[in-house]
Amino acid sequence: MKRKLIIVGAIALIGILIGYRLVANKSKIDAKNKLPENKEISIPVTVATVGEASTDQQLTRTGSLIPFKEADIMATTAGKVMAVKYELGSYVSKGATVVNVDSRLKTLSLQATELNINKLKKDTERYSKLLAGNAATEVQVNDTRYNYENALNQAEQIKQQIADASVQAPISGRIVKKNIEAGEFVNVGTSLGTILDVSRLKVQVNIGESDVYKLKEGQHVQVKTDIYPDKTFDGTISYIAPLGDESHNYPVEIVIQNSGNLKAGTFVSVSFSQKTSQATLQIPRSALVESIRNPYVYVLENKTARQRKIEVGREFGDKIEVLSGLKAGETVITTGQINLSEGAAVQVAK
Repeated sequence: MKRKLIIVGAIALIGILIGYRLVANKSKIDAKNKLPENKEISIPVTVATVGEASTDQQLTRTGSLIPFKEADIMATTAGKVMAVKYELGSYVSKGATVVNVDSRLKTLSLQATELNINKLKKDTERYSKLLAGNAATEVQVNDTRYNYENALNQAEQIKQQIADASVQAPISGRIVKKNIEAGEFVNVGTSLGTILDVSRLKVQVNIGESDVYKLKEGQHVQVKTDIYPDKTFDGTISYIAPLGDESHNYPVEIVIQNSGNLKAGTFVSVSFSQKTSQATLQIPRSALVESIRNPYVYVLENKTARQRKIEVGREFGDKIEVLSGLKAGETVITTGQINLSEGAAVQVAK
């Protein structure tokens, strides 16, 4: 038994020694095969400077269509609404009665005032005759005439109040808001609804100082929208602002006739007959990493590559427009990007 234990122990010891030897040999082999680290290795690259270039292009601006006219239907007298003569989406003509407010008390008041006017008129005539015969005083005549004229003014005010009870449409167009129903009480100034005139539509765009002097009121322009990609609408410049903003941009308003196809709020582009010369940031297309849909570049900063996300625009041959992400004068890497990563050391090849 003792002999068996000695044999087993010897075998185990031999196995441990063999395993230790194998591990030691593997460490030596791995150390030999491991490439030496050298953080000072610089990757050769070529670079280009981000520069500004002038490009001639069609003068085009974008904006949203707005109604030619928009007006609220306002209550001009207080009272109970007797009738509402429109529904949401219905067409109304300018001057048409659209809401009736209760005016029965005002009508009765007018009748009473008119009766008083007739009485005061007769009194004035009678006192005037008496004054001529020295049977009345001048004070009596003047007081009677004053009361008569005051009653006439009251009658005119009541007539206006009765007229105000019939609310009229301020413009022609379609009802886009209905804020009241028959039976409700309204106060003066209450908005009863909103009318839009979309028989014509407007779009306002900002034009730079160098281009606005080339435009004239009455000039025709082309208006397009993605809703109708194959259709062009004729527009007319109706207004050019005489005063620009701090950035020297001038609001320009364009009016287009609407046959019913377009709606207010639609996004449109306006193309003018003039061309404009615009300075743009451009870089070689070879500086782009990945694709135009997910573009980024490597910028050289102190012999180090820094990854920069950018937004690109139009292509001009082997150049591409940069809308954001870079500044003029910065240096972008044009070759060698495949070996680069953020913070990698680079060496510009000459």
